[in-house]
Amino acid sequence: MGVEEKLFTLEDVSKHNNNKDCWLIISGKVYDVTKFLEDHPGGDEVLLSATGKDATNDFEDVGHSPSARAMMDEYYVGKVDVSTIPAKTQYTPPNQPHYNQDKTSEFIIKLLQFLIPVAILGLAVGIRFYTKSA
Repeated sequence: MGVEEKLFTLEDVSKHNNNKDCWLIISGKVYDVTKFLEDHPGGDEVLLSATGKDATNDFEDVGHSPSARAMMDEYYVGKVDVSTIPAKTQYTPPNQPHYNQDKTSEFIIKLLQFLIPVAILGLAVGIRFYTKSA
């Protein structure tokens, strides 16, 4: 005779979201980490901010040690019904038209790139001419 695991919905787990009753969902499993809040190296705010959602990415991003992972068994209370967790939406940037400079401004820029150095050269030649003749 096997022991039947308790199955929770996201809504059930979300109710446990304070420092007197804190549950987390990590890799489809539910953990009651209330007793661990004070001992957590990152502080209780880190755990409390991960309530009410699937905290798997938060947990994995930190890179917990094997001993920390083994410690999780102590806080295990059951599994989460994954069908109650909303699918993660991927960010899609809005469609925007490509910047297309008109041909007139492109021509003006090229003209200025030619005329400004020519004007500086002409000014230098003019200054040289006037200072030599005096």
